[in-house]
Amino acid sequence: MSSGFHLVVCGSLVPDPLQTLEPVTGPAGPALKNEMMLPSVLDPWAGHALYEAAHLAESAPDSKVWLVSLGPKARLQQLMMSIAQKVPFELVALDGSAGGFTDPTEVAAVLANAVQGIAGLERDRLLLFGGCASASRDAGATMQMVGERLGITEQFLAVDELTVECDGSLKVLERIEGAQYQISVCAGPPAVLAWATGNLPEPPNNPQVGMVNMRSVMPALQRAQPAPVAAEGVKFLDVTVPRQQRDTRIVRDMPVDEIARELVDWIRG
Repeated sequence: MSSGFHLVVCGSLVPDPLQTLEPVTGPAGPALKNEMMLPSVLDPWAGHALYEAAHLAESAPDSKVWLVSLGPKARLQQLMMSIAQKVPFELVALDGSAGGFTDPTEVAAVLANAVQGIAGLERDRLLLFGGCASASRDAGATMQMVGERLGITEQFLAVDELTVECDGSLKVLERIEGAQYQISVCAGPPAVLAWATGNLPEPPNNPQVGMVNMRSVMPALQRAQPAPVAAEGVKFLDVTVPRQQRDTRIVRDMPVDEIARELVDWIRG
């Protein structure tokens, strides 16, 4: 059997955080004003997962990386024009909403079905990567539910580091409460790893990688199947952007206890 991995990364687009986001209520429920016109970037946590997967595939011969993305086809195409030059991957596109007003259960269902439909994917070599959260639909449970639907019980949901040991086992550094880490050892694939930050910077653009990727990206976008994730049965009563509030006073030589008391009174007020 080959020693390489089959790495499937679940990740999609989010609005550029430098843009002003204004919630509106449309015919289909809550949405963002001019959402289709907003510039998009790869979800930061999904980006960590993708870069870590590409690095692992490079170090393990005969490995392959797939990127499963759920979002509007037109916006996915724009996103791929930028990230396709970063790392080698094969795209699996799903045409659906990438907004935050979706149900994680429905998102997990369509992602799991897409993973199961990947031709040539070998379960005993499968490592399912994704973000531990999302900048648009931060349920914090999507990857866990995808793994459950695929019958993968070895799950690590806040990973910062992955090391492949000499015997093929996986050593995982995972965040836990109290600003501490838990070190786990998994015998091997299949496993789910939801990445927190990882250790790798964003790779530089490589036009040659981009040209190779785009040969499969465009056909994948054309074959993208509709994936309704409309959160049926969920009703949003109100959606607003948190308001900023800043009250500043400059006071000299104020006792620490008095500062703490004023802060508590301000928070309670």
